[in-house]
Amino acid sequence: MCYIFCNQKFIKTFHQNGGYMVFNTGTALLDAVVLSVVAQETEGTYGYKITQDVRKIMEVSESTLYPVLRRLQKDDFLETYDMEYAGRNRRYYKLTSNGMIKLDEYRKSWIDYKHTIDEILLGTKSQKED
Repeated sequence: MCYIFCNQKFIKTFHQNGGYMVFNTGTALLDAVVLSVVAQETEGTYGYKITQDVRKIMEVSESTLYPVLRRLQKDDFLETYDMEYAGRNRRYYKLTSNGMIKLDEYRKSWIDYKHTIDEILLGTKSQKED
């Protein structure tokens, strides 16, 4: 298993053997992970839980994640609603139909990207998944 730590434009992937590699990245990977985490909950999920789920693979702060959530909402990939919890309002995020389309695009791109990287780094020809 590996863990990914995101720091703006770099991702450090930590492996069980204690080593790590750093990959340059943009915002697309974080967007894809956030959309995927939100998609797992059909009724939506709240910001703190999204942060905790994303942190299972990426080191990301709430101060980084909340602007991402707002941007994805502004781009019509997420919608929000508030629900009372323990006497306070909790904001929930849910995928829109445009968000599902975008997530599908990210998933297809990831599969292509992964196969290309595998071929280069591992010297293997891999079969593409549908």
